[in-house]
Amino acid sequence: MGTAFTADSALKVAHYGINTVIALADDVLLERLRKHYSNVYSLSYKEIKNDTKDYRADRITAYLEMVNQLASEKFEEFTTATKDKFEEVKKYFAMLPDGSDIKQEFNRLTESSFSFEDLSCWLKDNLSMGSIDVNIMTKVDKKNYFKREELPSEYNDAHAGLRGYANSNLASSVIFSAGMNPRLYGYIANFDDFFPDKNGYIKKKIILKVSDYRSAVIQGKFLAKKGLWVSEYRIESGLNCGGHAFATDGYLMGPILAEFRDKRQELINDTYAICKMALEANSRTIPEKILPIKITAQGGVATAEEHNFLINYYKLDTVGWGTPFLLVPEATTVDAKTRKQLQEAKENDLYLSGISPLGVPFNNLRDSSKDIEKFEKIAEGKPGSSCPRKFLALSDEYGREGVCTASRLYQKNKIDEQGISDQITEKTCLCMGLAATAVINYEVQTRESKGVSICPGPNMAYFDKELTLQDMSYHIYTGNDDVVRGDRPNMFVNELGMYLTYLADKIDEHKENWGRKSAKYLNAFTLNMNEGIAYYNELFSSIGDTFSSVKESAFDSLNEAKESMHKMGEEINSLIEEKK
Repeated sequence: MGTAFTADSALKVAHYGINTVIALADDVLLERLRKHYSNVYSLSYKEIKNDTKDYRADRITAYLEMVNQLASEKFEEFTTATKDKFEEVKKYFAMLPDGSDIKQEFNRLTESSFSFEDLSCWLKDNLSMGSIDVNIMTKVDKKNYFKREELPSEYNDAHAGLRGYANSNLASSVIFSAGMNPRLYGYIANFDDFFPDKNGYIKKKIILKVSDYRSAVIQGKFLAKKGLWVSEYRIESGLNCGGHAFATDGYLMGPILAEFRDKRQELINDTYAICKMALEANSRTIPEKILPIKITAQGGVATAEEHNFLINYYKLDTVGWGTPFLLVPEATTVDAKTRKQLQEAKENDLYLSGISPLGVPFNNLRDSSKDIEKFEKIAEGKPGSSCPRKFLALSDEYGREGVCTASRLYQKNKIDEQGISDQITEKTCLCMGLAATAVINYEVQTRESKGVSICPGPNMAYFDKELTLQDMSYHIYTGNDDVVRGDRPNMFVNELGMYLTYLADKIDEHKENWGRKSAKYLNAFTLNMNEGIAYYNELFSSIGDTFSSVKESAFDSLNEAKESMHKMGEEINSLIEEKK
């Protein structure tokens, strides 16, 4: 969800048992937030300046430990029930589903006479604080320099982020996204907290965000060979998600989830056998029992029916909701103007853009304040950013220490060489844009840009009001007709439509730049899409009354998709013949 939007969510909701994720990409933002919250909670604060080799890791460790301390204190206060705090406790249990055992037990306890001392004991025995997890984008691993000397790879951005987390006192999980980084994965083995004890407890767990089963197997086995266990495989829709979009080669969400369901035990057995051998070879503790894994999913979920179907049909452990929480001020940090834009955004206002300097499609909000700022600079003849952060300065085309494609330096040079074009100037400074909402909300004194970039998934188009945490929880567990638009298509159908558009764009790209692998890529993509459509036809025919309100429109959409695929298949065949 970007850098700022959930950077302090743990301080808002961890005491309710809700897991949160802190992105470790921006140490400058985290240091600013540490200063802000130190002032709020009267904590001692000493700035960690950028004048040492390891300042980035040190800032991350300091911020994570502060968040852990404050969240733990809030949880302790929350579970120490008093008459004054009882309403907040009742609010928490009201957010849980009615079928929850712990909610029913709480209701039984409080319906009869009770003392707050007994209630406190019960709360402490039965509740737990939400996990304060962190995210590292594996490919955002820029080299760093100190006094103009290149530092060893362990000082690269992602490596330093990992070290900052590893050195913290958190017991939680690190989520790796954006694919495999072998050198970074190998570096994990330097830290004991990532290895299991004899009971299978791992203080710092590994979660992999994956787009398909094959990717999970490759990455899981790579880590297992180091003695490292992947505790969770988090399947994310390739296109129906927020942030960077890592599209599959036509593999759709439903068939991917089915493969994980059917091969779950195989994945556990195969990777554990490798992991056990590696632990033994390195004289590390071998757990007494085989280690468990979780299979979870996220991307495009918007109704309680979809949420429950995914868990029950695909045997998932949990389902993630990301984008809608941007409309919940109690959970996320979004400035008022941007939140209002999100509420009013329709399908055409949320689009897959080319603004990311990483060169990966990026879900964007049309006319965000960062986009407007960018257009104004272009009109003034000064395109590009001053690039104060340099987190995405990954091109070595115009400088040994790296240059970002959204920077003024890069764009000026490119325009001088090629002339101005949208392809050059569309790149946006995400480092500043994704952090700006915190700068605005917490009135950080800075002369830097306050233009906000935000990266909601396309699902945001179907949510149109600010929500309380209780509203959102009730909607997730029981459904609420007032929260999501009634004309919203089923999540699987919605993703299918995105992939149809994506394939059409890919065909146009290959027309203009036909290569040796074009025919193989397009044929494989088409095959996977056709198999996915056939899978959905069978699925919707076999699930009884589930999705009854959208089933007719789903079948219509599947028939239309089949026709579109037929036409695109003919176009691809003609291209192949033409290019022979």
